[in-house]
Amino acid sequence: MAKRLSAATRRDQLMRVALTEFGRRGFHLTQMEHVAAAAGVSKALLYQHFESKEQLFAEVAQNIVDDLTGRLSAVDVEGATSLERISGMVGTLFDYATAEPDAWAVIIRHLDKPEVGVELRELRDRFGEAAAGRLLSRRRKVLAPEELAKNERRAPLLIPLIYGSLFSQISWWLEHPEVPRGRAESAALDFIWLGLDRLREGEHLPHP
Repeated sequence: MAKRLSAATRRDQLMRVALTEFGRRGFHLTQMEHVAAAAGVSKALLYQHFESKEQLFAEVAQNIVDDLTGRLSAVDVEGATSLERISGMVGTLFDYATAEPDAWAVIIRHLDKPEVGVELRELRDRFGEAAAGRLLSRRRKVLAPEELAKNERRAPLLIPLIYGSLFSQISWWLEHPEVPRGRAESAALDFIWLGLDRLREGEHLPHP
């Protein structure tokens, strides 16, 4: 007779299965019976742990947010330059997408869906604000006060450009494994840090 799982262990198992199902189908097409069947349990047992699909998704999404923000915080080292911090953020996202493909699929599917993506929108906004702040910080010491104020007002407009282009590029790279990760990561960092104008002029960051 198989050993009965503890409530905590069973809950963790159900959330892992739900992560895969939400990543594969998306919130709207995933039903509780899909999760129950994939976990090998009854739907009634699933409802003992999660009262609704909305609650289940919210907890799965919160786990993703906690995990990824923790990883991003770990590379935001005190004393690092703005470029080093941006590079660490980019590398961490590539690491996460590679190591956690189901979680990455959930992020990409639901990041901009207001009806289901509350927790993930928080992740998006926090990441974008941090990245925009790093980009602006390199010029704060040389800008006149009026130019600095203009840049601060511009910062919120950079957020969707930064996360949108970077997240899309990482997803594209996952679908094109023939492209070396180093090349894709370098291109992402060049684009964020230098911008199209400087790239068109042939400028690139010194990558290993």
